[in-house]
Amino acid sequence: MVSDVFLEQLRNACPLEEIARTYVDLKRRGRTYVCNCPFHSEKTPSFTVFPDTQSFYCFGCGAGGDVITFIQQIENLDFMDAVKLLAQNSGMTVPEQGADEKQSRMRKRILAVNRAAANFYYRMLTGSDKRGLQYFIQRHLTTTTIKKYGLGFAPETWDALSRYLLQQGFTEEELLLADVSRRSRRGTLIDTFRNRVIFPIVDLRGNVIGFGGRVLDDSQPKYLNTAQTPVFDKGKNLFSLQFAKNSVTTTLILAEGYMDVIAVHQAGFENVVATLGTAITPDQARKISQYAKTVIIAYDSDAAGQAATQKAMRHFSEVGIETKILRMQGAKDPDEYIRKFGAERFRMLLEGSEDAINFQLDRCEMGLDLQTENGRATLLRRATEVLIQIPDPVTREVYLMRTAEKCHISADVLRVSVNRKQKNRQKMQKKKEFSNLVAHTVTAQQTAADASGMAGSSRTVRAQERLLCYFLSQPEQISKLADHLQPEQFTVPFYQKLFQLLLEHQQQESDGWISALGMQLTPQEMGTVGRLLNLKQTCPISPQEVQDCIQLLQTHLVQVLDSDAALLELVAQKKKKNQAWQ
Repeated sequence: MVSDVFLEQLRNACPLEEIARTYVDLKRRGRTYVCNCPFHSEKTPSFTVFPDTQSFYCFGCGAGGDVITFIQQIENLDFMDAVKLLAQNSGMTVPEQGADEKQSRMRKRILAVNRAAANFYYRMLTGSDKRGLQYFIQRHLTTTTIKKYGLGFAPETWDALSRYLLQQGFTEEELLLADVSRRSRRGTLIDTFRNRVIFPIVDLRGNVIGFGGRVLDDSQPKYLNTAQTPVFDKGKNLFSLQFAKNSVTTTLILAEGYMDVIAVHQAGFENVVATLGTAITPDQARKISQYAKTVIIAYDSDAAGQAATQKAMRHFSEVGIETKILRMQGAKDPDEYIRKFGAERFRMLLEGSEDAINFQLDRCEMGLDLQTENGRATLLRRATEVLIQIPDPVTREVYLMRTAEKCHISADVLRVSVNRKQKNRQKMQKKKEFSNLVAHTVTAQQTAADASGMAGSSRTVRAQERLLCYFLSQPEQISKLADHLQPEQFTVPFYQKLFQLLLEHQQQESDGWISALGMQLTPQEMGTVGRLLNLKQTCPISPQEVQDCIQLLQTHLVQVLDSDAALLELVAQKKKKNQAWQ
């Protein structure tokens, strides 16, 4: 375990507001900083950084903790890897002695497996079976591009990669954890990817975290991705982001597949990424928002591509990214367009990309006969739903005038309708955000305990929260009150666990114990710690209240024990009656 002293030094070297500012757009609000939460989609900032306690809490989703917890969640790392990343960036060295390296070692081994597998696939590309190389050549990829992306080929044999990796000293368990191998029905080890061209998936630090594989014939599935592993989650990562993040522009191109990305990149546009075999997720949209202000969606022109475009537009709108749509004539995707018309025509296409609002309004006309009153009325209803989502009044007015002209109605009539619907929508949004705020001030642990009848009354739960808040902000008081308060007096399971941990850390001479909790708690539990840690700022706790809370918990425990004793006595009496009856 890393010492509390080192964790205190690390926290001092990595002020939370400075670290968070590299990922999110923090705004000063009094003694705190706020921004839209990077962990869930929202339009009203509820993510708050408290410099005084070097902690954060989101009043929308309940995420919270310290700088280590923040890096854990935003970089998808475990505790030790988050510590090492912060230490590396601040020029510190993590002491190895006594550290529990099991999980970190496992991640390192999986990354090593992936690196060895990527090298194997790359060598196979130029081996005796040239089908993979021929495929890439037919797709007009250069040797430089193939090498840059580390493209490869998985041979048709059942276990060529598995045998190679075992010879390199990796274990069967490590191969299975990395998902480069799987168990056959007979229980033998077989390769996950066979007879496919391989696209290594690389994270921002240059680690190979997974693979995508495409068949060379009409077999199904056409594409296969690495399953979720300790180092890979396809819903949180993006293909080629390691290159796109270095682009000087604040615009990213979102393509649909591996080959589209590579073709666009080879044509001179490094600012291109793709999702990993699925429609874009909120996590991916938030990750993109860290690197771009505008996204040009360059999905395929088929029905599936258009449906995916609509979904992506919603996610980008939620994180405040301007969205544009690429409309390609004469080609179904960017790869085909570049091969047909060249890079310069594609550049012109990007520069003339259509904004998302025009795209949505044009889609409102699909299937309608605007020469009829019914067609124009339907268009009006559809267009109104698009117009009410435009936040800027000037921009909304421009599109409103265009829609009114197309529907042959007065702009004033449409404006009244749009304003009324927009006000109703804003009321519903505020009501929803308020409900979320209220919901997340109650911890998941408290809810679970209440449901099971174990938490006690709301007063006792409130008392437990207030005491923990007091001890988190003034840990030196724990030893003074330890004789009057025991873990079993905390009826909410998580609060009992947290108080026990505080008792164990009370002798520490540094403030690093707050970060040390992260080694023993989940990020979700650290969210509760973050809320409790800052509760005192919004609702101060007096010494008299602390005494009242302790007395309440002591009284409640006596009542519970008396109740248990009475229940045991009742059971004993019933047992005696049964014996007498027999």
